[in-house]
Amino acid sequence: MSHQPLVSKTFKALVFFLSLILVSTSFAEGGRTPLRVKNGIVTSASKIASEAGVAALKQGGNAVDAAIATAFALAVTWPSAGNIGGGGFLVYHGDDGHATTFDFREKAPLAATERMYLGLDGNVIDNSNHIGPLAVGVPGTVAGLWKAHQELGSLPWADLVVPAVRLARDGIPISYSLYTGFARSKARFDQYPSSASKFFKADGSLYELGETWRQPDLAHTLELIQNNGADGFYKGENAERLAGFMADIGGIITEQDLLQYEAQEREPIRGTYRGYNIVSMPPPSSGGVALVEMLNILEGFDLADMGHNSAGYLHVLTEAMRRAYADRAQHLGDPDFNEGMPLARLMDKDYAETLRASIDMDKASESSPEDFAQMYESEETTHFSVVDKDGNMVSMTYTLEFGYGSAIVVEGGGYLLNNELGDFNAVPGVTNSRGLIGTPPNLIAPQKRPLSSMTPTIVAKDGKPVFTAGSPGGKTIINTTMQLILNVIDHEMNIAQSVEAGRIHHQWLPDVTSMEAGALSPDTIRLYEEKGHRLTERGGQGAAMAVYHDRENGLFEGAADSRRGDGGAAGY
Repeated sequence: MSHQPLVSKTFKALVFFLSLILVSTSFAEGGRTPLRVKNGIVTSASKIASEAGVAALKQGGNAVDAAIATAFALAVTWPSAGNIGGGGFLVYHGDDGHATTFDFREKAPLAATERMYLGLDGNVIDNSNHIGPLAVGVPGTVAGLWKAHQELGSLPWADLVVPAVRLARDGIPISYSLYTGFARSKARFDQYPSSASKFFKADGSLYELGETWRQPDLAHTLELIQNNGADGFYKGENAERLAGFMADIGGIITEQDLLQYEAQEREPIRGTYRGYNIVSMPPPSSGGVALVEMLNILEGFDLADMGHNSAGYLHVLTEAMRRAYADRAQHLGDPDFNEGMPLARLMDKDYAETLRASIDMDKASESSPEDFAQMYESEETTHFSVVDKDGNMVSMTYTLEFGYGSAIVVEGGGYLLNNELGDFNAVPGVTNSRGLIGTPPNLIAPQKRPLSSMTPTIVAKDGKPVFTAGSPGGKTIINTTMQLILNVIDHEMNIAQSVEAGRIHHQWLPDVTSMEAGALSPDTIRLYEEKGHRLTERGGQGAAMAVYHDRENGLFEGAADSRRGDGGAAGY
C-alpha cells in the first residue's frame, strides 16, 4: 500500500507524456518529427556519410571537423553530387557569435576565353559548355575543406579523411538510389572507359541491389589527401594525373591551374528578419543576396495571418521571388571580377519597401522577355548541416553541377569531374525569354568563378545560431531555403515539418510558377491562378537538410528531407 501513490503518480506522468507525444505528432505535417539528441547531429543525403560526421563529433571534434568528415564520405557514398572534383560553399556560425564563410567554387582554367564555346555563327557548339571536357572547371572542394580545417578545425586532418578512405577501399552496399542513378547515367559513363570501369562490373553490367561496390582508385586519391592535405590533390601525383588526363581527352586544365587554385574565406551576407539574423553566402553565390532581398520584401506582410501556402501567401512569395531573381541576373557575379556590385542597395530595407509597394495584391506582375532571364543550373547538388555539442553550426552545399557532373572519371584517380563552367553566361550580349543570359557580370574569364544559386544559411538570434537552412536544386535552392526559414519563423513549424512542407518556385523568366505535386489544394490553385499566375506541376523541389538548437529544452534537432537520397539525420 505504501507504494500506491508513487505508482499512481508515475502512471499519470506516463499518460501525460504519451498524450504530449500524440498531440505533437498529430500536428506534424506528414507525421514528421525531428531527431532529437543531446550532443550533436549531422543531416545529409547519405546516412552513411552522416554517421561518419557523427563519429568525428564523438571523437571530440567540432562542427567543422564533422563537416569535413561528412563531405569526404559523401564523395564515396553519394557520387552524383558529393565530390572532390567539384566545388561549393560552407557557412559557419559559432555559439560564440563568430561567423564566416568559405568559398571553394570552381574556377575557369587559365586558357579559358569569353567565346570559347561559340562557333562562327555565334552559337554554342554541341552544348560544349555543359557536356565534354571543356565544361570542367578547376576543382575547389579539397582546397575549401583544407582551408576551413586550418582556420577552425580541431581534430587532426588525417583522422577526418579516414572514414572516406575505408568506405572507398572496403566498399559500400548498392542502394536503390545508387542503382537507379548508375542505370540512368549508363550512356554517359560508357563514353569514357575510366567512368565505365568505376560504375559497372568488368563485363559492363550493373551492380545489383545490395552488392558491394568498391572504389580502389578513389581510395588511393583520398589517401594522398589524407597524408598531404590539399597538396595531395593540387600538387604531385594527383595534379600530374589530372592534368595529363585532361590533355588526353581535350580539356584545358593544367598543373598550373591546380597550383594556383585557392579557396577564399569571405565575410558572410548578413540580414535580419523579424528579429532573427540571417547569415548566408556572398557572391559568387547569388543565394545570400537574393534571400535577404526576398525576406526584406516579405517582412512587410503578415504571412502568419495569411496562412501557410494560401493563395494570398503564395502570391506575395511569387512576387518577391520575381523581383529578386531579376536583380540576381542583372547584377551578380564573381566579386573578384566585378567591382561595385550593388549588394548593399539590393539588401537595403528601403529598397525592399519600394519593391513591396510595386506588388498588386490582386494581380500578378508580368515578367518581360526584354528583362533578364536565368541561365540553366542543374538541380543535382547536395547539402548537409551540422551542429556540435557546443552549439556551433555548419551549413554546406557543394556540387558537380549535373548529376555525376561531367560523367568523366579521372583515369587512375577514381573521382568524377564537374561540368560547372556551364554556369557562366556562354553567349556574350544575348539574353532571351528561353533562359539564355549574356549579361557581363557572369561572362567566362580565366580564373573566374561562375555565379551560383547555392544558399547555405544559418539563422541566429542574439548572436547565437538557432537553425540551418539549405538545399540542392539549381535555381530552386534560394526559394527552398527561404520557404524553410518562413516555415520555422512565421508558421512555427518544427524543423522536420519545415523540411517536409510543400514548396513553390518562380525565377522571373520563364514566367511560370512550379509547384510540387499534391502540395496545394484545388481551391488554392484556382484562387492563385485567378490573380494571373501560370502554374505547372513538378516532382519534389530540392532536398533540405537542417539542424535546430532547442535551447529551452537543451536538445538538438535534425531533419533530412525525404524527397531525395539515402539520407538521414544521425546524432548522439
